[in-house]
Amino acid sequence: MSWDIKDKIARRHEFVTLAQAGSISMTALCRRFGVSNKTGYKWLKRFRARGLPGLHDEPRRQIRRRNQTKSQMEAHVIHLRSEQPTWGPRKLHRRLLDLGHTALPAVSTFARILRRHGCIQPQAADAHRPHQRFARAEPNQLWQMDFKGHFALQRGGRCHPLTVLDDHSRYALGLEACADEQTPTVHACLEHIFTRYGLPEQILCDNGPPWAGSGPEHTALTVWLLRLGVHVIHGRPFHPQTQGKDERFHRTLKADLLARHDWTDLAQTQHRFSAYRHLYNHERPHEALDLAVPASRYCASPRALPTQLPLAQYDPSELVRLVKSKGEITFANRFYYIGRAFCGLPLALRPMATDGHYRVCYAAFTLGLIDLSKPTDKPKGHYHPLIPVTHESVTP
Repeated sequence: MSWDIKDKIARRHEFVTLAQAGSISMTALCRRFGVSNKTGYKWLKRFRARGLPGLHDEPRRQIRRRNQTKSQMEAHVIHLRSEQPTWGPRKLHRRLLDLGHTALPAVSTFARILRRHGCIQPQAADAHRPHQRFARAEPNQLWQMDFKGHFALQRGGRCHPLTVLDDHSRYALGLEACADEQTPTVHACLEHIFTRYGLPEQILCDNGPPWAGSGPEHTALTVWLLRLGVHVIHGRPFHPQTQGKDERFHRTLKADLLARHDWTDLAQTQHRFSAYRHLYNHERPHEALDLAVPASRYCASPRALPTQLPLAQYDPSELVRLVKSKGEITFANRFYYIGRAFCGLPLALRPMATDGHYRVCYAAFTLGLIDLSKPTDKPKGHYHPLIPVTHESVTP
């Protein structure tokens, strides 16, 4: 599966957008995109001077449209609507502004144009109601990740779309056409995404595989993320609204793309996914962002993907236990099951304010709690479960 966007202009556009955000050095960004510094600065200079046309190999003269007639403007509205049939008057109005059109009529006029041409029904606006929105304060504080419902391909097999969305900016970091939902597939996709955009602080997933095991148990994928310094959190079971932004992106993806095409194979699907991801990030006005595009609110993470997977380091004074081959540790003559995904890794047991209570930690992440204050009812050699972590219980 190829990560690179096939359209080189879209790839260059993404590069200059991230460069202008300034969250990482130009050298680091050029390395993530696989270009020289000279080429990166050339694209940035052309974009600043001429905008999107400057990213073409052959510069094209920008044509300014002034004093357009009413019929010409109406034609522009209907043409854009035909290309994006799910966009309403506000999105169409903002997109034409972004494309350089001046002296546009009001949004209400756009709505009348669409009604006059039978594009929307008068009652359609009644279906839209404002609602309160919540988002992280900065990019890369939280990413949301999930699989969209899979669908059949004409040449056999199924596509499992993997989506990764930044909570603050709604920037679509990944839209991957996967052949399955297995750990190696997701691992490879995330490596590509981390290479380009860096590492987030947290990733929000649901409670299904491959990012959740039985009960609170970690999987190989979530342990890999913890070792990279990425905290994995899970939504409430049977409450998909916890990942509301990614769920909303899935609805938009279905209406804008999935329901409008036939799907031949994974290569063709990925090509369309990549083109749509660029449109969603750089062209489509977003209602939750006051009709700005997600790219205007996103910047790459300064935390780069390391070349080697780091191992947690602890203070010499800390209590450290190595996870054994069956996924357990021993402490105070008791066996505690941690999970096979942690086999061979060192964990720290950090005392809490209450006597006999300890936090079981990998690096800075609390995996669960131990309470030695209560007598055990387990026979010798039997596992004791960790106490699940809650917001209140992890206070030192």
